[in-house]
Amino acid sequence: MKNRIKMKSGVIGSIAVISLLTSCKEKPVLHAKDLAVHTKTEIKETSKKPISEVFKKYWYAGEAEITSYTLEQARYGELREGNAVMIYVTEPFHHTKQVKADRSSGDNIPVLKLNSTKNYLTGIYPYSIMSSSFYPVHDNDHAIKVSFSSQEWCGQVYAQLNNRDQFEIKSHSYFESEADQNIKLDKAVLENELWNKIRINPKNLPLGNIKVIPSMEYIRLAHKELNSYTANTSLSESKGVTTYKITYPELERTLEINFTTAFPHTIEGWSDTFKSGYGANAKILTSKATKLKSIKSPYWQKNSNRFLPLRDSLGL
Repeated sequence: MKNRIKMKSGVIGSIAVISLLTSCKEKPVLHAKDLAVHTKTEIKETSKKPISEVFKKYWYAGEAEITSYTLEQARYGELREGNAVMIYVTEPFHHTKQVKADRSSGDNIPVLKLNSTKNYLTGIYPYSIMSSSFYPVHDNDHAIKVSFSSQEWCGQVYAQLNNRDQFEIKSHSYFESEADQNIKLDKAVLENELWNKIRINPKNLPLGNIKVIPSMEYIRLAHKELNSYTANTSLSESKGVTTYKITYPELERTLEINFTTAFPHTIEGWSDTFKSGYGANAKILTSKATKLKSIKSPYWQKNSNRFLPLRDSLGL
């Protein structure tokens, strides 16, 4: 049951700044109408991709998009039943502190945030996993921050990647061999950020043979070195659903993300095929998620017990 993460070093650039809508507060501090641009000298104004009116209308309505999924998750050489939830919402992100901004500021960057959760049982004990990625809505740089945590009865682990002059990673684990680590990693496409890019503009997804840093979740479950790997990526479309396929030959892994071809490019499900288990019990298995239900809601304002029935609308 011993999990291991190994990590390496590298480089990254900086980011432009803007202030926008907030979330996870009872009263929003900022609104879409507050779009005010402040450009750092490191990035030219022309490097920002424009935000369409249809995007603003959908993502700056003061609500998050919450989608539930049925889940089959490969763990320890077996498939486990569970559920997954994806929460997408726009918010202002403080450029320097790299946290959600509390107030309007010229140092804020508008991001599309994804909080992704998975819950499933491994025999007698439960797994709870959460990943977060904060990606600029202007689609002009890597994610500003990515974080990952996993909790189960053996203990918990946490990792965070910050986009500064380099990718700076902090990792904490209850295992002696991992302990507390401070790492720097070379710049490459982050698998975690691709889920955000799909929602902003899938036409800008990287295609062909590229270097990709696999998700922190995969690195944890498969006990691989956190580093960039050669991957082949492609897009295909059938009956209004587009599939983004990422194949890592070295890792013997293939991830397929299915989303609606038309805006707002909702995530309909995914499959993740990789080797699961240890030794003689290791086998190639495919984790799958299928969309269950989806709502838009300012959920941070609905934390009273009287709102518990709303979970029924997500099948949770």
